[in-house]
Amino acid sequence: MAERTATIASRVGLHARPAAIFAEAAADQPLEVTIALEGEPAEDALDASSILSLMGLGAEYGTKVVLRADGEGADEVLETLARVLETDHDAA
Repeated sequence: MAERTATIASRVGLHARPAAIFAEAAADQPLEVTIALEGEPAEDALDASSILSLMGLGAEYGTKVVLRADGEGADEVLETLARVLETDHDAA
């Protein structure tokens, strides 16, 4: 299983618009991706394509999260999604 740690760059955290953008990006990937706060067990990870799960994660600006996926191309998928999280989508 591939893993990638990312830091939430959105000033409002993983809430509303940033969560919707990330959930859509995760849903567009060919693999199932999970997300968890850094330090949480892998079995507690949530579906990265679920906006409700993302908003319930409580990830604020600067929070580190761990993305996980399994299968061919997992590293590339996780890198793509990490870039989404590491972009401030609320910047003017």
